Amino acid sequence: MSTIAVLPGDGIGPEVTRVALEILRRVRPGDTYVEYPVGGGAYDRFGTPIPDQTKSGVGQSDAVLFGSVGGPQWDGDKVPRDLRPEASLLFLRLHFELFANIRPVRVYPGLEEASTLKPEVVSGLDLVVVRELTGGAYFAQPKEFGERDGVPYALDTILYHKPEIVRIARVAFEMARERRKLVHSVDKQNTLETSRLWRKTVVEVAADYPDVTLQHVLVDNASMQLVRNPRQFDVILTENMFGDILSDESAMLSGSIGNVPSASLGRRGEPGRRFGLYEPISGSAPDIAGQNLANPTAAILSAAMLCRLSLGDSAAAERVERAVEAAIASGARTRDLVRQSEAYLSTTAFGEAVAARL
Repeated sequence: MSTIAVLPGDGIGPEVTRVALEILRRVRPGDTYVEYPVGGGAYDRFGTPIPDQTKSGVGQSDAVLFGSVGGPQWDGDKVPRDLRPEASLLFLRLHFELFANIRPVRVYPGLEEASTLKPEVVSGLDLVVVRELTGGAYFAQPKEFGERDGVPYALDTILYHKPEIVRIARVAFEMARERRKLVHSVDKQNTLETSRLWRKTVVEVAADYPDVTLQHVLVDNASMQLVRNPRQFDVILTENMFGDILSDESAMLSGSIGNVPSASLGRRGEPGRRFGLYEPISGSAPDIAGQNLANPTAAILSAAMLCRLSLGDSAAAERVERAVEAAIASGARTRDLVRQSEAYLSTTAFGEAVAARL
């Protein structure tokens, strides 16, 4: 049996995590689930967004079910930068070497009309963004914010080493082999030195996967193609910041950012049983927190990914995924997926609709 660390966090995190955890307990009743504080709420209670008990608990777990962190009460200069809620997530990614972020985007039958694009453009969409998660501008040093000669300035550094690119590229190519055998590598090699290294390295890795087609696309063109013809993509491979942006854009093709799960996988373990952190990509959504309105689909599907990728239990993952699809097919919708005058389900009611179909 396995031990799962549960970090509900802030905003809608506790609401959607509660629903996902109930689903997880049904398909994996023998596992142990231990909750730990994280994010802004942890900062208010303990003076840090990631207390020692949370670090220790995560380190002893087989996987992490994560909610969300952040909110306006901790924004800007209200909290020192290294103590902001988001610092907890960055710590977990770096400390546990969670270098591979996998964000699958699918348009479920019946949700085509929920997308802001025409149904015929998004119908049948099924792609995955493979994002490098521990390098690039988010982690590189130096970072500076100050003043020179009376003029305010800011500095961020982008840094990549070849081995970082190799390992994330292999994740993408291995995944493509199980899908439609197509990788689009996204960079900005016409202006960025890091992207020149990225492209050169990805080409070298691709030689080990002759059965997979590799195509290169600049990030600005990729963002346009995602809203022009998204079904041309299968696996999108890209660096940290580009992946952050493009995966959120891709999520909206599905009708709501609340539909898209994610897995952040580390080096620990082996394929099919690799330590990872699983979370919806929607964030804390403080404007609807505590109102039982949030869409828990992404959290539920994140739990399914946890079963498959960290626990080696594809059967449980498929049960959950089929239940979500069946609930949507029956007409179950949260507020973000309906038109203004249409009825919708609460967060908990949608979870019950999924649970009833397990």
